[in-house]
Amino acid sequence: MTRMTSTSRPLLNRRLAEFGTTIFAEMSALALKTGSINLGQGFPDTDGPEEVREAAVRALRDGRGNQYPPGPGVPELRGAVAAHQERRYGLSYDPDTEVLVTAGATEAIAATLLALLEPGDEVIAFEPYYDSYAACIAMAGGTRVPVTLRPHEGSFRLDLDELRAAVTDRTRLLLINTPHNPTGTVLTREELTAIAELAVERDLLVVTDEVYEHLVFDAAEHLPLATFPGMRERTVTIGSAGKTFSFTGWKVGWVTAPSALVTAVRSAKQFLTYVSSGPFQYAVAEALALPDSYFAAFRADMLAKRDLLAAGLAEAGFEVFRPAGTYFITTDIRPLGESDGFAFCRALPERAGVVAIPNAVFYDHREAGAPFVRFAFCKQTGVLEEAVKRLRAM
Repeated sequence: MTRMTSTSRPLLNRRLAEFGTTIFAEMSALALKTGSINLGQGFPDTDGPEEVREAAVRALRDGRGNQYPPGPGVPELRGAVAAHQERRYGLSYDPDTEVLVTAGATEAIAATLLALLEPGDEVIAFEPYYDSYAACIAMAGGTRVPVTLRPHEGSFRLDLDELRAAVTDRTRLLLINTPHNPTGTVLTREELTAIAELAVERDLLVVTDEVYEHLVFDAAEHLPLATFPGMRERTVTIGSAGKTFSFTGWKVGWVTAPSALVTAVRSAKQFLTYVSSGPFQYAVAEALALPDSYFAAFRADMLAKRDLLAAGLAEAGFEVFRPAGTYFITTDIRPLGESDGFAFCRALPERAGVVAIPNAVFYDHREAGAPFVRFAFCKQTGVLEEAVKRLRAM
């Protein structure tokens, strides 16, 4: 029989005590148990471009990446990331000193926060936030300070006065996510200008999670914060292949930043995975060089799916916040006579055969997120049509 220590101290580090099994694991298990359509977890149900998959097979067969790749990432991928940033945004990075390949964006976030935070440092993050943000801040000993995005005229918007008021002498960095998961908000030029001015004025580091950079719709545009005056030297930009090329299982992400910041992040990253995804790095290097037509077609396909699901959710009685970016739709369940997103999502598989995610899990202020529920539309059109049919009949 296993015995506790004499002090009976809890086994889990107290910094992680508030984090149990993720809602994604719970809801995906519920989808399997009930045979429901899983619109909860954000992964595509088809693979990405065949030429990219074949590039990975070719790398495997040629023996490229089957052994430990270089710690910062293979030169081909680091060069491709630098070329992508230059071509898309006019941002120039040295692939040898200012680009770092990671095991997806999640490791990039973890390594960056572990590297840059000391215990007691405050981190301002927009809530609702991707769930790993809170855990990574906690592991680094930091204190998260949420600034809430609030519904306004059909979308979730940032209150710049609230952001300014949240900055204190203990604030170390701003953790920015645009396009924003889960709300689908894309920060405007005016909002980003104000954030940049605040960061420069208060001498703050900024970490920007831009994994949905190629999924912006309608009149929205993705503007990397590092392109704003005074920001390149203080910004760590995080990107990922999974969302853009629909190979989420490959776990290939990257960091671009000035060499001093990359060196700091690499110091933490090398003791997490050290290296990963060797052959896939070569394939992602080729993916980043795909013609503009690929990115345009990818965006158009997701736009059509967004509109399909948004219309179906509205017809089913939800209030729909049509996203300007990402592949998630946030809805308000109060028009359905509901107010508890957790209870609603746990009952939805039995009621309609569809799985969604309660947004409250992404909030410190749970009451602010209580009536909101997130659906993913990165699925086959036929799957979305069936989900819409089920929801209408609910």
